[in-house]
Amino acid sequence: MHVQHCIVSAPGKAILHGEHAVVHGKVALAVSLNLRTFLELKATSSGKVCVDLPNIDTSLSWDVSELRMLLSASLGEDKETKLLDVELLRRLREFVGITDGNLDTRSMATLAFLYIYLSLFGSGDLPSLSVSVWSELPTGAGLGSSAAYSVCLAAALLTASGAIPAPLKDTASTARWCQEDMELINSWAFQGEKIIHGNPSGVDNAVGTWGGMLRFLSGKIIPLSRVPLLRILLTNTKVPRSTKVLVAGVKDKLNKFPSIINPVLDSVDAISCTCEKTLAEMTSQPITGEHYNVLEELIDINQSQLNVMGVGHPSLDTLCRVTLARGLHSKLTGAGGGGCGITLLRPETDSSVVQSTVQDLRDCGYECWETSIGGPGVQQHSPTSVKDEVMEHLSPH
Repeated sequence: MHVQHCIVSAPGKAILHGEHAVVHGKVALAVSLNLRTFLELKATSSGKVCVDLPNIDTSLSWDVSELRMLLSASLGEDKETKLLDVELLRRLREFVGITDGNLDTRSMATLAFLYIYLSLFGSGDLPSLSVSVWSELPTGAGLGSSAAYSVCLAAALLTASGAIPAPLKDTASTARWCQEDMELINSWAFQGEKIIHGNPSGVDNAVGTWGGMLRFLSGKIIPLSRVPLLRILLTNTKVPRSTKVLVAGVKDKLNKFPSIINPVLDSVDAISCTCEKTLAEMTSQPITGEHYNVLEELIDINQSQLNVMGVGHPSLDTLCRVTLARGLHSKLTGAGGGGCGITLLRPETDSSVVQSTVQDLRDCGYECWETSIGGPGVQQHSPTSVKDEVMEHLSPH
C-alpha cells in the first residue's frame, strides 16, 4: 500500500442539452453537478477487506485469503487494460451470487469494487483495507451516481496501489491529479461503468473525472477548458423511467416521421452548439443579463423539442409550470419520461424565491437541491477540508 489514508470525491452529472439527439450523431453537452460522492480508504491490519455503503444500507467484508482464491495468474499484470477480464468477471459474479436477472444496486456496486480491487492488486499481496462511500447524489435518478462511485474507486485504488501518485501535499486541502493520471482513472472508472451498466457511453465517468462541461459527439468526448459556475435547482420528480424504452420510442418516431423528427434533432444540435458558444462567451467577457436570457430561451425551446420527441412527462410539465410561475426556466435532464429536471437560477435570484419554489415543488411530492454546475472533477481531500456531515457518514464511529 502506497497510501495509508485517502479521501477522494467525484461529481455527478446532468445533461444540459442534447438528450436523445446524441444517439443520432448530434452534439450533447454534459456538465458536472456540485453534488459529490465521497470515498474514504484506510489501510488496516485486519486481514479483511471491508466496504461500507450507507446510501444503500450495505456493509460487506471478506477475508483477504477468501478473495485471493479468485485470482488467476494473469491478474494485475496490465494496469492499463481496456478490455474487461471476462474470466475474472465470471468468477466474481458467481462469488457475489449474481444471476442474470439480479442487477440490484448493491450487487453491481460490490462487483465493480471487487473487480477493480483484484485487478489492481492481483499481481502482488492483496492489502487489508476498509472503504467507505457516501454520496450526496440520489441513486437511480440519472445523475451519474454510479459513475461518480466508479471514479472514486478508481482514483483511490490506483493511488493506493502505487499506479499513480497521491496529488495532495502536506499543506493543501484539496488536489487534483495530472492529465495522464486522470486518463488512467477515467479508463478504470469506465471499466466499473461497463460492469454496472453493460454498454455505457463513457460520458458519465468522463464528467466525474474531469468535471466542468464535456462536448459529446459520435462517441468522441471533448472536455471544454473553461465553464462558468452556474446556479441551478435540481429536482427529482421521483417518477421511474426506462432509458431503453424512451430511446426506442424516439427511434420509432424517427422511423415513422423522418421528415418531422430529423429537423427536430438538427435543432437540438443547434441548441447545444449555441449554448456552448454562450457559455464560452461568459468565461471570456463580463457576464450580462442577456447571456442568461439566451440560456433561458434555449432551455424553454429544448424542453418543447423533447416533448415533441415523446420523452416528456406530466411530472416534468408540472415542474416547468411551477418554476415559471416564479419566473424560472426548467427542462428535463437525462432520459426524460419522469426522472430529473434542472432549473436555471440567475445570480440575482433571491434566496426567498428559491425557497418558495422548493416548497412548491416539495408540495408536488418532488425532491429538490440547490447546487451548481461546472465544478471540478475527481479530487483528493485532506480530512479537515471535508464537511463534518460527510465525515460523519464516512467515519460514523
